Amino acid sequence: MQVIGCDFSSSPSKRKPIVFAVGACNQGRVQLSYLDRVENLDGFSGWLAAHTDWIGGFDLPFGLPRELVEHLKWPTEWAACIRHYASLSREDIRATFKAFCDARPVGGKFAHRATDLPAGSSPSMKWVNPPVAYMLHAGVPRLLEAGVHLPALHEGDKRRVALEAYPGLLAREMLGQRSYKSDDKAKQTPERLIARKDLITALENGHTRLQLRLKLSNAQRDTLIADASGDSLDATLCMLQAAWALVQHEAGDMRYGMPAQCDVLEGWIVTS
Repeated sequence: MQVIGCDFSSSPSKRKPIVFAVGACNQGRVQLSYLDRVENLDGFSGWLAAHTDWIGGFDLPFGLPRELVEHLKWPTEWAACIRHYASLSREDIRATFKAFCDARPVGGKFAHRATDLPAGSSPSMKWVNPPVAYMLHAGVPRLLEAGVHLPALHEGDKRRVALEAYPGLLAREMLGQRSYKSDDKAKQTPERLIARKDLITALENGHTRLQLRLKLSNAQRDTLIADASGDSLDATLCMLQAAWALVQHEAGDMRYGMPAQCDVLEGWIVTS
């Protein structure tokens, strides 16, 4: 079974494509096979349909906070909630979430999922910096429509297993608060270049709690370093998180490393 990582964009384009990292995991080593890019959301759906026998880590939230969903009186069954969410426009989402936040006190504007704190991730209802609410809106309904298996959330084709990943969780383990990427060319500094090199070296040496070693060719290493946006490296980090989940599954864990207390509406970020 292949392991894949996906750095997702809610508005992909030629300048900012969705990036897939595709590889294989064997005896604690994760070999990157190739990087693939799609430039629109239909291409994302097509990619999911065209490939089988994979387990993937996708860098986008798979669910909304239960507190938010219950407050809005939306469906509390995951698939029904996602279908309702997909029926809304981005303008509807922004207005609804802004009204929710405006009614709450400073310091507690957003509702959070249980997985956000251990992962250090943004709340999945956030619509700016980063717009993860729009990423959920653009990506998760397409995963549902593609019929993939989403452990703890939705039964599907077990030859295509999709898990929520978060590359920042793994990167911080090695870099702390050092930044390694930026979409702003003015911020693509030598310091961030050095951070990408340090991060890749740590991954190749297996210096993470995942106990996996990344295997790259020289050309692949150069590609990951040269991509100052960090998209290729983020996809690779998600691939490693998917590989960890595969190892858990092969050891008998049918939840792919997710805890038993995982909320079946909110979902869980793998490895958190």
